[in-house]
Amino acid sequence: MSGESDRMAATGDHGLEVESGRAPVFRGVGVALVTLFGEDGSLDAAATADLAAQLAGLGVRALVVAGSTGEAVALSPEERTALLRAVRERVGPGPGVPVIAGTGAHDASTAAELTARARDDGADAVLALSPPGSEDLAGYYGAVVKAAAGIPVLGYHFPSVSAPGIPVDALPSLPIDGLKDSTAGADRLFSTLSVFHRPLYTGSSALVALAGGVGCAGAILALANARPELCQAAFDGSLDAQRELVADHLRAKAAFPTGIKGLVAERFGTSVAYRLSR
Repeated sequence: MSGESDRMAATGDHGLEVESGRAPVFRGVGVALVTLFGEDGSLDAAATADLAAQLAGLGVRALVVAGSTGEAVALSPEERTALLRAVRERVGPGPGVPVIAGTGAHDASTAAELTARARDDGADAVLALSPPGSEDLAGYYGAVVKAAAGIPVLGYHFPSVSAPGIPVDALPSLPIDGLKDSTAGADRLFSTLSVFHRPLYTGSSALVALAGGVGCAGAILALANARPELCQAAFDGSLDAQRELVADHLRAKAAFPTGIKGLVAERFGTSVAYRLSR
């Protein structure tokens, strides 16, 4: 966290102090890790952990486990534990590449339970998708923060998965340490930066170069499963890299999760089996 002179605090209806100027969980490009399954649909935690280690070796700065790209809604709590522990063990503890667990849910109680479980399983931080309907966001994120017991909590705005997401004007009062925004709109990105003075991560591989250029802390990308080097180069300012990502961005976006899993399989020889489709 930055010094006292950089701290600004506000207290919402739930009595939660909200500070800006917080240190980011990571800087640069993190991966929204795919979850790998066997051909029978069973979880393959070991293969997922192997992929995570390969991506860390190729330069990704963080690993998000059991997020929306990881088909989290199709995973049981026990499978989430197995997955997180496998990745944690494979990449190692301590400084380096933080492991972030997806813990968003339809209600605050479930999100809190998933968060406490992830903390106990070794997560360095959690990423909590906003609940459907976005009612009582302060209460929802307050419950997640309490369950996190000191590890950072990132909010997650992804209205195409959980509508309507987090209104920009609600962000400053939420007790979160940063935000992932998976909308692909520059206007939303700029509006968020203007009022939310905490680490911001884009979730869109269409905006990577822009996000890096305007001061976002980083990006959390599905496409980093297959193109980690290009994603990082784009974030660092390479427009050539951003252009090279276009075809794969569109392929991954066209069909989920078959698009991204196909790209990963072509590069790393991983399974294309999945549980969800949209």
